[in-house]
Amino acid sequence: MDKKRILALLDLLDGYLQDLEERLPQTLSEYNKDIEKQRFCERTLQLLIEVCIDIAHLFVKELKMGLPDEEESVFEKLMEKEVISEETFEKLKEMKKFRNVLIHRYKQINNSLVFKNAIENREDFIDFKKEILSFLKKVKFK
Repeated sequence: MDKKRILALLDLLDGYLQDLEERLPQTLSEYNKDIEKQRFCERTLQLLIEVCIDIAHLFVKELKMGLPDEEESVFEKLMEKEVISEETFEKLKEMKKFRNVLIHRYKQINNSLVFKNAIENREDFIDFKKEILSFLKKVKFK
């Protein structure tokens, strides 16, 4: 497994989280008044989720878990291989759905939903990183 590539992606995840932490307004009211902050948060959340997806795909490929039927099943494969917990799997599924809303704008983007995700779900990315690092410590790689 390309451990260096995974670690580089985890560093990228850290950078995006730090950017979000530094630039996220303190209140929804403040967030609603600043279109640049809104777009920044939307894009940064999208990038955070995509880093998680990229890491998941790397694991599936390197651990030869087979091709996922659907993009969500890439997370299921990680859970089955005990790379991530069931709780993290469920959170990643929800993140993926939220990313699709951000990217494809299936419906008008709800500022309060984006702000809520930015505030409340940051810890989910940290938990994902911890589980990935824990798995990397347990497994021997090329």
